[in-house]
Amino acid sequence: MPAANDLRKGMAIRYNGNPAIVLDVQHRTPGNLRAFVQCIIRYLGTGKSADIRFSSTEKVDVLDVNRQPLEFSYNDHQGYHFMDPSTYETITLHEDLIGDSKQYLVENLKVEVLSIEGRPAQIELPSSVTLKVVESPEGVRGDSANNVQKSATLETGKIINVPLFIKAGELIKVSTADGTYLGRA
Repeated sequence: MPAANDLRKGMAIRYNGNPAIVLDVQHRTPGNLRAFVQCIIRYLGTGKSADIRFSSTEKVDVLDVNRQPLEFSYNDHQGYHFMDPSTYETITLHEDLIGDSKQYLVENLKVEVLSIEGRPAQIELPSSVTLKVVESPEGVRGDSANNVQKSATLETGKIINVPLFIKAGELIKVSTADGTYLGRA
């Protein structure tokens, strides 16, 4: 059994008899006290998050995580539909599982779905996605001070800040980690 010190984001553990996925891990050593590991986990059964603390040497029950590459197809009232590119089988995931990732999902986007004990647990997006700018106001002439930004609406409905020279209809790269503009595509 691995120690709590070995925990990483995206790992699956069994805590209090329930499978959970690790969302965030911080290793702390306060002053002259013993080190500990602070984790935020999400239980698979209920979807609720918990903030827990382990001693750095405490043993943790780690579960196997199955990573399956899928392509996003479409969404409707039943959920978000993904296709397995090798078997052409369609898998439907509920909106609660997708979370904020839905702001980056466009047709044919390749993602990885993490499954624990045969149940989908989390979706992993690529580090950046290419999205089309649907609406962006014109930049004001002469308004070119240092790094001036304006808001732009993307094809998924997400609103981000972009430089003044970006116009509606352009393709831009957006970071999926923090939703920031990375450049033209």
